[in-house]
Amino acid sequence: MPLEQPIATAEGGPAPEWPAAPQAGGGALAQSTLSPIGPSMSLWQTVFPLFTFSQFSFNQFVQILGYNNTILAWAPYGDHWRNLRRILTFELLSAHRLYRLSSIRHDEVGLLIQWLHKQSFGGEVEVEMKMVLFELTYHVIMRMIAGDQSCTGDNKGARFRKVLEEIYVAGGFTNVGDFLPFLRKIGVKGLEKKFLSIHEKSDNLLQEMVEEQRSKMGERDDNDQDKRKMNENKPMIQVLLELQRMHPEYYTDEIIKGLILVILIGGTDKSAMTMEWTLSLLLKNPTVLQKAQAEIDDQVGQDRLISESNLVDLPYLHCIMNETLRMYPPAPLTPHESAKDSIVEGYHVPHGTILFVNLWAIQNDPKVWDEPRQFRPERFDGIKGNRMGYKSMPLGSGRRGCPGDTLAIRMVGLTLGALIQCFEWDRVGENLVDMEEGAGLTMPKAKPLIAMIRPRRKAFEILSQIRKQSLIGVVSVRNEL
Repeated sequence: MPLEQPIATAEGGPAPEWPAAPQAGGGALAQSTLSPIGPSMSLWQTVFPLFTFSQFSFNQFVQILGYNNTILAWAPYGDHWRNLRRILTFELLSAHRLYRLSSIRHDEVGLLIQWLHKQSFGGEVEVEMKMVLFELTYHVIMRMIAGDQSCTGDNKGARFRKVLEEIYVAGGFTNVGDFLPFLRKIGVKGLEKKFLSIHEKSDNLLQEMVEEQRSKMGERDDNDQDKRKMNENKPMIQVLLELQRMHPEYYTDEIIKGLILVILIGGTDKSAMTMEWTLSLLLKNPTVLQKAQAEIDDQVGQDRLISESNLVDLPYLHCIMNETLRMYPPAPLTPHESAKDSIVEGYHVPHGTILFVNLWAIQNDPKVWDEPRQFRPERFDGIKGNRMGYKSMPLGSGRRGCPGDTLAIRMVGLTLGALIQCFEWDRVGENLVDMEEGAGLTMPKAKPLIAMIRPRRKAFEILSQIRKQSLIGVVSVRNEL
């Protein structure tokens, strides 16, 4: 689209050409990626108009993986997007449903604590936390989506985890064809082929899940007694299939698969990654860890495992989570596309312009935050929620804010609380904790965290209770780690 007038730089001259960006991810990499491209509006004051007139950028990656921009995360604003968000907010992730499914999260955290204790033999053991935390979040989300048996049986779990990893990595690439579309016509389709391959694998797996749940619902319908029961704990796919029965013309299998894909992408890697960053920061700041343990011991006690109902009484734990999300937002560089011609901070932004909201720079701006790279949970003391206006919005803001943020905070808070309550944490030898940022759709650590853990003496009663409980969890791949 030709511009009626050039975009002006701060100095008054025309902006430089907008080149294709390399793989983007992480705070430092976000800065180095944007600096040669053009003016980067990173001040938090500028973000408000960006979120009010822009929508998600519709690049080739989201078109292919997102069923041609029809899934919630990447659909354009309109009736379809509003309906998808309503379904996710009020049908799948409502406060009532999250409460009804809280036993799944508690069970899986208990299984994790039990497994870690088994690995330690009551003493010390080195544990690579990245895979352990990802397995936890994956099992929680899969059980919420497809039921208690979703993580057992064939190798579907391993296949799903592999596809999710490919999505996270591929999502961090900026496709040159998004900026120079003519290249697609002359055969530059390397990334396009990769995206299509990932989509085919994920679509096949999602369709298998839908068919399995459709079959189970058919069996349930044959039983009059089961049919009369209103099971509020039913998996999310069955909720969507019931909507499909009532409105088959709208709730197609593609719509159902798209909603499930959004929950899988948002609920697994990002939560696991946030917990890994938090534990890394606690190892670097042992006094903060000790203070968190003291708070949990005081508010929860030493004879039972922490539960989600305790989180409201643990303000310092919330401060720790908020500070981690500020320093290491799950999506540090989010592309948006202007929905109309606009003027932002004196810049002419034509319709269709791709803008990168640099959350990492906003949340680490020394003009806004005192010593932003210092881990200070106390800076969030007395602040409710996880946001401070547009100074800190790690889970997004406005209409495009994360609809699953409540689930994420519960999952991260419960898991971190249990790990802090039940184990002592230390670095491996004299090695410093590596805090280098990696690349990808999210903001992973470049090197997975390896920590030395040992059961706390105060927690042996808790561990004994966990072993005695009949946890429905599943035969998990933790045995393969």
